[in-house]
Amino acid sequence: MRLGLFGGSFDPVHYGHLLLAESAREQARLDMLWFLPAASQPLKQDRPLTPGATRVQMLELAIGGHEAFDVSTIELDRGGVSFTVDTLSTIRTQRPDDELCFLMGADSLGDFPRWREPQRICELATLLVACRAGQPMPDPERLAAELNLQLGKTLRVERIDMPGIELSSRDIRKRVGEGRSIRYRVPRAVEKLIETAGLYRG
Repeated sequence: MRLGLFGGSFDPVHYGHLLLAESAREQARLDMLWFLPAASQPLKQDRPLTPGATRVQMLELAIGGHEAFDVSTIELDRGGVSFTVDTLSTIRTQRPDDELCFLMGADSLGDFPRWREPQRICELATLLVACRAGQPMPDPERLAAELNLQLGKTLRVERIDMPGIELSSRDIRKRVGEGRSIRYRVPRAVEKLIETAGLYRG
């Protein structure tokens, strides 16, 4: 199986996340794609996250009916800061025959050498690099040289193109807190859950 892995806070999940996931599924010919909500992200510890169970519920509502999408609670179950290398190592142990593909944004690729054990991440998974329309992709040859890896062998990179869509979870939280509409920014079921649970109202 060619398995895509999409990590993040998903607080809340929005249509930008879903469009990116579907673009990756189609272009990278993924058999399955797992959303991996983080317990705590290394670079995003400036605010408390919505409880993991609630974020999982929002994700399940958002992807309901898509046979190739699923939610994995591996990082929530482990707890603590969610490092990609630990998650990939665990999934590789559990699913040794699958081809793992890790989805990331083009902006994250520039910071990738500063992640924990980037060479090990490249050993475990193909990098699916998402680029918005017209956005240049960081030079993978430069990345290979910086990490002392061989492009196409020890470093496998595939470009994923997606339409430009300016949505962010931070903006959605801000809009909710200000009493503004989030209609058509998140799936309707997610919008209703945010409303009934009183999320993001400060």
